[in-house]
Amino acid sequence: MKNNKNLPVGYDQSATGTSLIEFKNVYKSYGNNKVLNGISFTVKRGENLVILGKSGSGKSVAVKCLVGLTKVDKGEIFISGEDITKLNEEELNRIRMKIGFLFQNGALYDSMTVRENLIFTLQHNQKNLTEQEMESVVKEALQNVGLEEAIDQLPAELSGGMRKRIGLARALIIKPEIIIYDEPTGGLDTITAREIIELIRNIGLKYNTSSIIITHDLTCAKYTGDRVIVLKDGLIKAEGSYKDIENNADDWVKSFFEK
Repeated sequence: MKNNKNLPVGYDQSATGTSLIEFKNVYKSYGNNKVLNGISFTVKRGENLVILGKSGSGKSVAVKCLVGLTKVDKGEIFISGEDITKLNEEELNRIRMKIGFLFQNGALYDSMTVRENLIFTLQHNQKNLTEQEMESVVKEALQNVGLEEAIDQLPAELSGGMRKRIGLARALIIKPEIIIYDEPTGGLDTITAREIIELIRNIGLKYNTSSIIITHDLTCAKYTGDRVIVLKDGLIKAEGSYKDIENNADDWVKSFFEK
């Protein structure tokens, strides 16, 4: 593999293809509501995993467990070989530094300019940068999403697609090993959604990130996912390439593709 200067510091390129994330028999309930019922899956280094599932299937809870926002009832979750279910809050924060998020609504601070939003995130992850260094990193992140000219604008001045792009720039600014996309094309028109899909593909190629993409958008799943899993009632109902899922014989899985 060619050397990539944009990879995170300390990243081992020779490890590409090995499991970066691993869920082992994970259970999670809230009272009598059993949300995850023993799910197991892996995400390799450099892989995009799409999670499909209807509301209440356990998609969001799986992600919350992954970043330690929700404690599992049973099972293990490994990131870079480390079982995060055994870590305290300080140790979890160290792991979270490897993870970037693109939230469904962008989740930008309305009172801050684009520059200030990105610097705020950067300062919490890299505390020793000079102002000049921070400015350089911010501009690079905006160049990656094609919005360098928006640096002094407020979120309210941006379209929904532009806010998604800025949200992605903010996720990228910490040079994460893992990016979690929550409905990245949700609420966007077809053309803008395609632009976001292309960005996700390009970011994965440029930075060799591992990604978990939660989406209801089959076009997004088709063009961003190296592999797709379908959740139903906290269990993996189907797993494979998009084509495998599309051709699955199970009636419930087929329902995703009915128009």
